[in-house]
Amino acid sequence: QVHLVESGGGLVQAGGSLRLSCAVSGGTNYVMAWFRQAPGKERIFVAGSTLSGGAAYYADSVKDRVIISGDNAKNTVSLQLNSLRPDDTAVYYCAAGRRLFARQPANYDYWGQGTQVTVSI
Repeated sequence: QVHLVESGGGLVQAGGSLRLSCAVSGGTNYVMAWFRQAPGKERIFVAGSTLSGGAAYYADSVKDRVIISGDNAKNTVSLQLNSLRPDDTAVYYCAAGRRLFARQPANYDYWGQGTQVTVSI
């Protein structure tokens, strides 16, 4: 059973940055991804990679502002969010699956509890 725990969310002003982390336990060789869900909206893909941070892929809407990275030794995957905008406000979720380059939530088997990111004007 894979267990994912996110951290690093918070309140930030527009234009600022945040670094989210996801601690992974209970499994290896998974494809890792970050999704986000704003109130009243569906959960959407943000970025994905292998646990080591290789083969990174991004949603077109954020690819110039986010970086996904991984650390096999620490079993963590991180998401650097830059130039944040109010419409980036959402709960950000870490997910683990087996299909590289997958962008649909249904392709991911394990989910963290989420971490709130709020961007103020």
